[in-house]
Amino acid sequence: MLKFFADRGGTFTDIVAVTNNQKIIERLLKHPERFLIVNLPNQQWIIVYKLLSENPEQYQDAAIQGIRDIIGISQDEAIPTEAIEVIKMGTTVATNALLERKGDRVVLIITKGFQDALRIGYQNRPDIFARHIVLPTMLYEQVIEVEERYDAQGNELIAVNLAQVKQDLQAVYNTGIRSCAIVFMHSDRYPNHEQQVYQIAQEIGFTQISVSHQVSPLMKLVSRGDTTVVDAYLTPILRRYVNQVASQLPGVRLMFMKSDGGLVAAQQFQGKDSILSGPAGGIVGAVQTSKRAGFDFVITFDMGGTSTDVAHFKGEYERQLESEIAGARMRVPVLAINTIAAGGGSILFFDGSSYRVGPESAGSNPGPACYRRGGPLAVTDANVMLGKIHPQYFPAVFGINGNLPLDKEIVTAKFTQLAQDIKTATGNNRTPEQVAAGFIAIAVENMANAIKKISLQRGYDVTQYVLCCFGGAGAQVACLIADTLGMKKIFLHPYAGVLSAYGMGLADIRAIREKGVEQALSSALIPELQDLIINLSNQAVNEISDNDNNQKPEKVAKLNLKYAGTNSILTIDFNLDAAAMLECFEAEHKSRYGFVQIEKQLIVESVSVELIQKMDTPEEPLVTRTRSLEEKPKSFEQVRMFAENKWHNTPVYQREDLQPEDIINGPAIIVEKISTIVVEPKWQARLTERNHLILQHL
Repeated sequence: MLKFFADRGGTFTDIVAVTNNQKIIERLLKHPERFLIVNLPNQQWIIVYKLLSENPEQYQDAAIQGIRDIIGISQDEAIPTEAIEVIKMGTTVATNALLERKGDRVVLIITKGFQDALRIGYQNRPDIFARHIVLPTMLYEQVIEVEERYDAQGNELIAVNLAQVKQDLQAVYNTGIRSCAIVFMHSDRYPNHEQQVYQIAQEIGFTQISVSHQVSPLMKLVSRGDTTVVDAYLTPILRRYVNQVASQLPGVRLMFMKSDGGLVAAQQFQGKDSILSGPAGGIVGAVQTSKRAGFDFVITFDMGGTSTDVAHFKGEYERQLESEIAGARMRVPVLAINTIAAGGGSILFFDGSSYRVGPESAGSNPGPACYRRGGPLAVTDANVMLGKIHPQYFPAVFGINGNLPLDKEIVTAKFTQLAQDIKTATGNNRTPEQVAAGFIAIAVENMANAIKKISLQRGYDVTQYVLCCFGGAGAQVACLIADTLGMKKIFLHPYAGVLSAYGMGLADIRAIREKGVEQALSSALIPELQDLIINLSNQAVNEISDNDNNQKPEKVAKLNLKYAGTNSILTIDFNLDAAAMLECFEAEHKSRYGFVQIEKQLIVESVSVELIQKMDTPEEPLVTRTRSLEEKPKSFEQVRMFAENKWHNTPVYQREDLQPEDIINGPAIIVEKISTIVVEPKWQARLTERNHLILQHL
C-alpha cells in the first residue's frame, strides 16, 4: 500500500508518502540525509522527500521522479502501479502559464456589439495617479461577434445566424486555434444560443470549448466572460500535464487539489479551478493540523521560495468569489489567500537610496547566491549571513552535480561588498550583518502587512489567533512576524516544511455548484431557493459519484447576499427563516464595514451548494517521554546568531532529539530535515505529545 501526496511549488516539489511496505523503508533508511521517515501506528510509515521543481539535466517531471526515488526504480523502468493506492497532487502548472502568458491560443465568441467588453472591463484604476495606464494583455487572440440576443426576461430578440457562425469559426480554426470561449448576453439564465454555437464548434473540431453558462452561471457579462476565457486558456495546458502524469501511472487513482480546497478526479480538473491548486493544499494542511493541535482561530503563514501565502481561518474555510490573479479576473470560489512576492528567493538590492526586497525572485535556477549557481543575494542569503541558516544543517543538493552544501563564503563576500557600496552612496556605516538584518526587517514588514490585510482590516483581532507557520522558509522568520503583529503563539507541525503536500492527504473531495438568483430576500422566496439547492446538489453529486467511499456526503448551502444597489457580497448560511438570515447578514456587515443600512432591501445575488465527501486521512502518532522531567534537552553545538542588533552564542538542537514537555528558551536554533526553526530572544519553544512545537512569547 502506497499513497502519495505531492505539491509542485515554484522552487521545490514536496512529496509525502504513506506506506506499510517495510522493504521500501529499510532501503530509504540508508539515506537519512535525503528522506525523513516517521513511524505511524499499525505498522505504517510516513516518508517525506523534497526535490527541485526544475532540474532539466536530471528529470522531466519532479513529482514522477519523486515517486520513482521513493519506490527505488530508475528513469527507464515502468512504475509498478498496482502497488499505488492513490496519488493526490497540487500543481502550479496553470498558475505559471498564466503568469508567463503561455496558455493556449483562444478565440472569444461574444454577442455582437460587445467585442471589447472584456478589454474595457470595469475601468478599475488600481493606481489612481498613473497617467499612463498599462492594461494587462488579453488572453484571447481573436474575437468573433455573433448576431444573437435574448433580453433579460428570456425573450429571443435575434436568433443565431448558424451559417455565418460556422463560416467564421472555420476561418479561425484554419489559423491553428483549437480553444474557444463562448460568452453571450444573459446566457447564465438562457443558455440556448450558447449550446447551438457549442455544437458547431464541436463539429468543426475545436478541442477545448468553454461555455460561460457552465463555467460561471452567474450574472455580469464581464466577470462571466473573463472566467470562461481563463478556462479556455488554461484547461488544454492542464489536460496535457494531467495526461503526461497519468500516462506513466496507468490505472492509478489520480486526484488534484482545486483552488477551493477540495480534491477532484484528474479527468474533471479544469483550468478555472487550478490557479491556487498548490497554496490551497497548504491552507487545508494548516487548518486540519491546527485543529488537531487544539487551535480554532488560525492565521496560516506559508513562506516558500518564491512567494508567501497568508489566510484567515475562524471555524470554516473562507472563500472569495471574485479574484484577480496575474492580471486575469475570475469569478469562481477560491480560498481567500493573500499572496505577496516575498519568499526565501526574493532578491535583495540597494537602489542608491533605500533597501529593496523583491518582488523578483531568484527561483530554483539560479536560486539565491548560496545555491552555487551564480545567483543574486536573496532573503535566504540574509539568513545565512545572520547565522540563522547554517550550511551543515541544510541538505547538500547544490552545485552543478547537486551534491555540495550551501556556500557561506560567497554570501559573506557579497554582503561585505554591499555594505561598502551603501557606505559609499549614503555615508551610512553599517556592518554586513546589520545590512542583512535591515533587509530581513523589510521582508518581515511586507509579510506582516499581508496578514493585516486579511485580519485587522476586516475587523479580526490577530492577538487572539495562533500563527500556523509552514513552508520551507517560514520558521526562520516566524517569531519576527508574530512580534510585529503582537501575536503570542506560533504553531509548528513536524511536517511544516512540506505542509502543502501533507494537506493534499488531509483534504476531502469537494464539489461546489453556483447559480445566480438576483431577487429580494423574503419568506416567499424560500421554497424557490430550496428547489434550486436540490437541483444544484444533484449536479454536484455527479462530480463525486465515482468515489468508492460509501458515506453520504455532507451538504453545505450558502446564499450570497447584498444590499440593493450595491456590489459588496457577504456569504451567509442558508436558513429556512428569512429573518434569521437578515440578522446574520447585518451582524457580518457591521463587523466588516462598521454600519448597517436598515432602509435597504436585501438581494439574494446567488446560491452556492457544496458537497463534501470525507476521505481517509493519515493518523498522527503520539510521542512518549522516556527521559525524566528534570533532564533538559541537550544541544549538540553552539553557533553565533545575530539578533536584536548583536551576536549571541546560540545552542542548536535536533528536532528528533526533543521529547514531550521539553522547553527551550531563545535564542536557539532547532534543526530538522525539512526546515530550520529560529527561536528568537524572549521566545520559548515547547514540544507537545503530538510532536507539535508551540512557540510562546515570554
